[in-house]
Amino acid sequence: MTEDSLAVALIRDVFHGVGAADRLHSRLTEAKRRGAAMAILPELPLNSWVPAGKEVRDEDAEAPQGPRHQLLSQMARSVEIGVLGGAIVRDPQSGHRHNTALTFNSQGELVNAYQKLHLPEEEGFWETSHYEPGINAFSVVRDFGMPFGVQICSDINRPNGSHILSALGAEAIIAPRATERVTYERWAVVFRANAITSTAYIVSVNRPGPESGIGGPSVVMAPRGEILLETEEPVAFAVLERKEVASARRRYPGYLPVRADLYSREWSRVCRDA
Repeated sequence: MTEDSLAVALIRDVFHGVGAADRLHSRLTEAKRRGAAMAILPELPLNSWVPAGKEVRDEDAEAPQGPRHQLLSQMARSVEIGVLGGAIVRDPQSGHRHNTALTFNSQGELVNAYQKLHLPEEEGFWETSHYEPGINAFSVVRDFGMPFGVQICSDINRPNGSHILSALGAEAIIAPRATERVTYERWAVVFRANAITSTAYIVSVNRPGPESGIGGPSVVMAPRGEILLETEEPVAFAVLERKEVASARRRYPGYLPVRADLYSREWSRVCRDA
């Protein structure tokens, strides 16, 4: 990792059941050996795909700094690599559960927690049955040289989040996901549009399936919309270059004004009239 780039490993695998910790350690060790500063896991990587059904089980969630959090922290510290994973985290006061992306630095310290904002509720994706929409504000992670933001799966289908993260200084937007193979082409259009309009890298790691028809590639889109990586390999690599972001932001549409004051006013009107 340098101040000019960020080398990432996209790990299209999940880790639950017998031998999960050993397999995770092996994947992270491979990522570190091949030069990655950060490993990105899919949505809820330490769970089976819980929203495949509507049954809510207590063991699927955990308190803050629970066992899945501790495993991710321990693995990041042991391998000396940044890790973006996640868990269903239960608020100890309200009892509400949130699908939460957890980012750890190479010392195993939690540097960002992001709650999924937009939850599907349909066959194979009964998410509102299992957790609540997030309430956290957007934040930019600045611990890895290249600043980045996090969204989870469906959140990327609401481009306001990507645009806000970009305006806050994010140069990459990382989106763990669990999407169906048959819908991938539509997702690819969204990834490309968000990359172009936010002038940021879009990095998305999918679950491997076959739960609920889940499948399809992990992907990296460049800030001007080129596909840098589209793969179903269990471990893949990409180098995100800050100079590419700077170049895109000097060109159209990157140099267009954000007009945050105008949009903020209009969204406030939507909230009042809703």
